[in-house]
Amino acid sequence: MDDNELVEEARNGRPGAFETLVKRYEKKVFHLAYGFVQDSAAADDLAQEVFVKAYLALPKFKGKSEFGTWLYRIAVNHVKDHLRKVARRREVSLEEFRDFPFAADDGIKARELQQAEERRKKAVLRVLETLPPKYRVILTLRDVEGLSYEEITRILKISPGTVDSRLFRARRMLRQRMSPHLDEEGGGL
Repeated sequence: MDDNELVEEARNGRPGAFETLVKRYEKKVFHLAYGFVQDSAAADDLAQEVFVKAYLALPKFKGKSEFGTWLYRIAVNHVKDHLRKVARRREVSLEEFRDFPFAADDGIKARELQQAEERRKKAVLRVLETLPPKYRVILTLRDVEGLSYEEITRILKISPGTVDSRLFRARRMLRQRMSPHLDEEGGGL
C-alpha cells in the first residue's frame, strides 16, 4: 500500500494505517532530529512529537506533495522551533578525547585511525551546530540525510537555485569554521 492510501486509511480510522507510516519514516525523522540536537533521547522525543503533530494534521494534508515531503517539512519546522526555544549548547567532556589504553601493535594503528576519525566527526558536528539554522538545515538534509535537491526544494519551500546557493554557502562556512580544527589535527579532514 502506498503512502497516500495509508493516509486515507488513517483518516478513516483504520487501525494500523498511521502506524505503518510511522514505521516507514521513523528512522529518517529520528536521524533528521539527531542531526540537529546530537542527543539520542532528545531526537527520539522530537521524532515522537513530529509524528503526533503529523497525525493531528492529517486532515490538513491535501496530497499536493508526497507524504514524506510533508512529514519532513513538519519535522524541520518542529526541530527549528525546539532549537529556538531551548537554544542550548552541547558540551563535550575531555574524556571523549583521551586515548584508549594501549593494545597490541597491530591494534594500535587501527585504534588511532578510528579515534582520529571519531574526533573529526565530533568536530564537524560541533561546528555544524554553530551554523545559522538555515545553513544547518540544508547541510543536514543534503549531506547527512542524502535528500535530493528536488526533495529539499519541496520540504523547505525554496527554489532549486536557493537550495544550491545555500548549500554552497553552508559548505564554505563549514570549511572556514573547520580550519582551526584542521590545524589542531594536522589536516586531513
